[in-house]
Amino acid sequence: MARSQGRSSWKNALTMGGGTFFIALAVGYGSQVFLGRITSIILTFTLLLLIIVAGIAFDIVGVATAAASEVPLHARAAKKIPGARQALGLLRNAERVTSFATDVVGDVCSTLSGAVGAVIILRLAGQHGAEDLLVSTIMTAIISAVTVGGKALGKGFALRQANDIIFFVGRLLYGVEKLTGWRPFNYAPQKGRRP
Repeated sequence: MARSQGRSSWKNALTMGGGTFFIALAVGYGSQVFLGRITSIILTFTLLLLIIVAGIAFDIVGVATAAASEVPLHARAAKKIPGARQALGLLRNAERVTSFATDVVGDVCSTLSGAVGAVIILRLAGQHGAEDLLVSTIMTAIISAVTVGGKALGKGFALRQANDIIFFVGRLLYGVEKLTGWRPFNYAPQKGRRP
């Protein structure tokens, strides 16, 4: 039993690592092409803000998945409320969901926000003749403060509202499933799971 869990952990780690590489490659390339075509500094700042917000949102989902309870979702699933089965699927795959949301997406968003911040630094320094070191230091501090502060607020929110957040994400997954037919998890009932 312990050996199969060890193999499963290694398999999950390799899958997450490989998946992160390809996601970062695709998103990084796409954002660089996109940034190359954007001339407006306001649009570049907007993109930076969207990347930071995405990282915070996925961090909230990861923490909520680790903190939520199945009990309130069982009643909703019994009533066949859309999204309840999907929310249970999230909780029954909490290790993978948490790792994907906080590690994979969170790290990719952090890397991308740094890259977009570097583009902003180059544009600001080039436009205004500002000293590169000063602009770079201030931009790095702003990105770090917004990201860390947002994640700190998000974690508290995720711990207090874990069940509601997971049900909301379950409803989103339900909508995706209805539109595309894609099911990220097996929703078969499992006995003996955590309360």
